[in-house]
Amino acid sequence: RLAVRNGDRLGINTYAQARGMAMSADNILLGLVIAYFAWRILSSFLARRRIPALLQEGAQMVDVRTPGEYAAGHAPGSLNIPLQDLAEGAKALDPNRWVIVCCASGTRSAFARRKLRSQGFSRVLNAGSWRNLP
Repeated sequence: RLAVRNGDRLGINTYAQARGMAMSADNILLGLVIAYFAWRILSSFLARRRIPALLQEGAQMVDVRTPGEYAAGHAPGSLNIPLQDLAEGAKALDPNRWVIVCCASGTRSAFARRKLRSQGFSRVLNAGSWRNLP
């Protein structure tokens, strides 16, 4: 069968090619989603492996959760600077030492890492969850 669109005749092969291109776009999107989650898992694993050595070098641990979350449980030796107070709280940190940021899941600490890097901190590691810290 032939379909007519804008005065042109499209054959079955043209339809199949258009459908194949749409499936390719779906596959590319699926591949990107899988790659993103693989990157998140791998980067979290690699960060956790670096934490003990950085702490031995004198890294500073910063928990960016709210004071209530911090009070409910935190890594020993970590400093609580809530994400919304980080611009002011960063003044208490040494920009020449590593800063390890953490939160509940890793999302707020990712924002904290970006904020600290924009304030001149060049050595900042997102540890993800505070439970990743020793």
